[in-house]
Parts: sequence; structure tokens; C-alpha cells
Amino acid sequence: MMNNQKNLSNILLLSLVCTIFISYPNMLFLNLDWRYISAEARGSYINGTLIRFLLFWMFIYGSLFMNQQVLNTQSFKSRILPNILYTLVVFGIYKGVTVLICSDFDCRPIILTFQFIVLGMMGVFLGYTDYLNRIHKKKEEELKQLKMESLQSRCTALTNQINPHFFFNALNGISSLIRKKNDKVALCYIDHLSDIFRYILQSEHKGVVTLEEELDFARSFSEVMQVRYAGKWDATFDVSDDCLELGIPVLALLPLIENVGVHNMIDSEHRMHIRIYTNKNKELIISNPVFPKQYKQDTHGTGLKNLEKRFLLLMDKKIRIEKTESEFSVIMPLSVKSE
Repeated sequence: MMNNQKNLSNILLLSLVCTIFISYPNMLFLNLDWRYISAEARGSYINGTLIRFLLFWMFIYGSLFMNQQVLNTQSFKSRILPNILYTLVVFGIYKGVTVLICSDFDCRPIILTFQFIVLGMMGVFLGYTDYLNRIHKKKEEELKQLKMESLQSRCTALTNQINPHFFFNALNGISSLIRKKNDKVALCYIDHLSDIFRYILQSEHKGVVTLEEELDFARSFSEVMQVRYAGKWDATFDVSDDCLELGIPVLALLPLIENVGVHNMIDSEHRMHIRIYTNKNKELIISNPVFPKQYKQDTHGTGLKNLEKRFLLLMDKKIRIEKTESEFSVIMPLSVKSE
């Protein structure tokens, strides 16, 4: 409804511009004839000129409406005959009205014929151009929609790669706690797992979430890791309040936190302390000390590559990796989350 009203308003405005252009000869002859017209006849002359202007405006509006709203055809040739017929009909109406109302000033048939030829050509070309423009915009929207659907499918596929990996690790953790017969810790572990799995399942149809949501998940996940490593693991969060509503790909922190346990020794001599914080550039940084295992894990870097792809797909931004002999950090850009 709103688009239709906007189109009609655009046609009305465009027809006014075209009317001013096509009525220029009338204005020119008004200026030339003015000195030869008696004072008594000037009022009628002006009225006649205004009537002609309004008739042209009405006819041009009808021509543009017909070509933009009625003739929905991509063939230029198929528009010619309807426009010729329309121009002849409105020419007859124009002649009839002006003969009845202001016949004294309809004495330039060549100029009038030229004006109606221009009127017909305007309708054809402007209508055809508008139709092609609408077709182009429609194709652009369809292409954009296809890209979005493709993007969503790719992101969903990347996200789904995370779930089985975490799922099996979680089962191993429960199995270990049951063997140790530590029921209280096992129950706490299961409660945190429940929150984590709920978040993972809800993330299936999400692309970007607020940083606050992701941090709530990371805190629960860190509790699970602390239980899994018997207190030899802890994490601190230092995130400014003005960053909490910024966007980040869902489950961005999961592979990074998991990788800490995959690539590092964590025991009494190598206690793991992870820092998750934001910098002045409103970037999220996750940093951990490096305690390399004696036997390197053959992981192929899947989790990190996955994360890099998701940042590019969802945010068109790149993550940065900074590594020294003693510390490993991943810097992730944040963005304003769209609704």
C-alpha cells in the first residue's frame, strides 16, 4: 500500500516536471503575444494558458501511469501502439475542451501537434525506463536474498561442525566424573552442561548475538572446564559495559576455549588462567598462557579456520592472532548488532 502511494506520488511529480517542459512554447508565446493583447483580453488569455497547462499535466500523468503501472511488458514495440492510440484520444479531448473554453487562443496547430508527439514519446520512454529499473531492482533483491540464504546455509553448516565435537567431549567429562563417584561435582557439571546445550541448540538459527549473551555462555563453559580440570583452570572476564550490546558470531568463544585444553598441558604445575577482555578499540580478546604438550595434537586447525570463515561471512571482518612463546591471543572485532 505504501509503495503504491509512493509510486503515484512519484508519477505526479514527474508529470509536473514534464508538463513544465512541454508547456515551454506556450509560455514563450504568452510573452510574445502579451504586448498585442488588449487589457480586457489578457485575463482570458491567462485563463486559457492555465487550462492548457492543467490539461497537459492531466494527460501526461495518465500517460506515465499507463506506461508505468498498466503496461507491464518488457517489449518496447508492444508499447508503441497503445501510446499512439492514447495520444490521439487525448489530442481529440484537448481540442474539444479548448474549442469550447478558449478557442481564440488555439491558433498554432503545428506547435500543438509537436507537443503531443513529445507527450507520447515521453510516456513511452519514461515508462519503459521505469519498468526496466523496477525489473533491475527486483533482480537485485532476489540476488541479495539468494546470497543471504546461501550465507545462512554456510554459517549453519559451520556452526553445526562445532556441536558434535563439543558433545563427545562433554560425554567424556561426565563419564570421568561418574568413575570418580563424585556425585556433587557431577550434578554441578550436568547443570552447567544443560545451560550450554540449551544455548547451542538455540544458536542453530542465529548468526550474530550480543556479546553479553556470548559471555554468559562462556562463563558456564568455563565452569565446566574448571570441573573437568579439577580446579586447575580458571577464567576472568573484564569487558566494558558499552561493548555488551555489540554483536559477535554465535559460539565464537567455544572453539577458542576448547582449543586451550587441546593444545596445552593443564596440571598442578601448569595451571591455566584465561583472560577474556575488551580493548579501547572495542575488540574482544581471549588470551591464555602457552604450555605446549609434549606430543602435538593433529587437529589441522579446524576450529580456528571455522571461526575465521564465520567472521568473514557474518561480519565481513577478520580476526587477528598474536602468539609469543609464553602467550596466545585471539583478537575478535565486534560490530553493532542489527535487528
